[in-house]
Amino acid sequence: MHKRRFFGGIALIAAATTGCGMATASPERELHVPAEPTMISFVDPSAVPGLTTRTLTLGDSGDRDVHIVYPELKGATELNHRLGELAQSQLHRFVEATSAAALEPRPEFNVDWQLTAATGDIVGVRLRTGEFAGASWANSLRTIWYDKVTGKVVDSPGLVTTLYPLAAIVRSELRQRGSEVDYDAVKADPGLFDSMAFNREGDLVVEFDDYQVGPGALGRVAVAVPAKRVESLLSPAGWRARAAARDAPPSPAVSGTPVKSPPATSSRAGSVNCDDAMCIALTFDDGPGPHTGRLLDELENAGARATFFTVGTNVAARPELVSRMREQGHLVGNHTWAHRDLTKLSSSKVADALVRAQSVISAELGQTPTLARAPYGAVNKDVRAIARKMGISLVNWDVDTLDSRDNDPRAVVRRAVQSAHPGAIILMHDIHDTTVEAVPEILRQLTKKGYTFVTVPELYGSAGMKPGRVYSSGKQPLT
Repeated sequence: MHKRRFFGGIALIAAATTGCGMATASPERELHVPAEPTMISFVDPSAVPGLTTRTLTLGDSGDRDVHIVYPELKGATELNHRLGELAQSQLHRFVEATSAAALEPRPEFNVDWQLTAATGDIVGVRLRTGEFAGASWANSLRTIWYDKVTGKVVDSPGLVTTLYPLAAIVRSELRQRGSEVDYDAVKADPGLFDSMAFNREGDLVVEFDDYQVGPGALGRVAVAVPAKRVESLLSPAGWRARAAARDAPPSPAVSGTPVKSPPATSSRAGSVNCDDAMCIALTFDDGPGPHTGRLLDELENAGARATFFTVGTNVAARPELVSRMREQGHLVGNHTWAHRDLTKLSSSKVADALVRAQSVISAELGQTPTLARAPYGAVNKDVRAIARKMGISLVNWDVDTLDSRDNDPRAVVRRAVQSAHPGAIILMHDIHDTTVEAVPEILRQLTKKGYTFVTVPELYGSAGMKPGRVYSSGKQPLT
């Protein structure tokens, strides 16, 4: 079993292309670095029993890109309902705001999550929302708490009994940050205090969205209110949330580079010669999710192998499913950390999105992925250059089953079977129940036609796949 590492805290991840590492302090001199007070230590979701993830997309609309992921916890019905309701309302608002006309580049909406606490008394879910409407990303944060003692969902303002003195403390702190920060914008408004959590010292960390208290160029703006100043303001839920943060075990070490491990390969690679056999590659994006285990059962029953392009946040939540993929002879690839369109990001953020996913996958597998699929298949020269430096080949597809659009498994089967050809790379998503229902019939019909199911690299035989190139079928790469 390979040791898992979860990415806790607010940390800058060094790009893999720099080749830089962190120096080790000598035995004669121990270096003590004070913790950033606004840093929040997050909980490893794989350690929380009964946790799974839900993914909400807009399907293949062609004019907007949407990827919303949030956790579901067994027994936390009210929390699950609230998170699902919030996801739907956010999606509806985004669609309404971007429906006036076709926009280029396509608008994008993305939500990922972390756990700020998870104990027998309380759970905190921090949602990070990103919106791209043509110029740049705008990010916002919201932290929702589930008080297990009362069985109620508590928004962040509910951690305190009143916002007025808290707003005054935060305003005073921001006044010292310089002229770019608009401290006068801080009022006792629940909408401004919708993302609050505690650090390990028991300080209350208040986080602001982009543009709430200054220009977006400021990045993350947060204030840590000292524990002694906030104690008199805490509600019962606030006391429980504070205790959860202070009593939490230390987070595993954060690393900015993948575990040193051999390249990822299928344990059955080489068992099929695609020069002789009619080979085809099934690929599944966006997992692992709540339906992935059942999909793996179906593939195993049919003796079929596939390539899974996994999202880093989902791997962190369900690492055991990634291990099972490897054990069954499938190949695991990189689908970035949080599924944002890489062509809309700076080079450093592209590297970060790939490196973070690479790290959490390789830590679990003991293998480093050599394949990646860019979200939405969007690739440009910067993405290719970074992939080349990381030793990653980029994989698109030439058969789209449109399984994100249809609720009818028969339609997914029809598209997969009718469009299949030797060397095809077929796109599906293991986050959809419809897809899992369709797969047994896809396997049956294509097997009857004489196809053999292999991983993507096997389509290319001895020629292999080159880093930084884009492949969409078992023919020559596009670039």
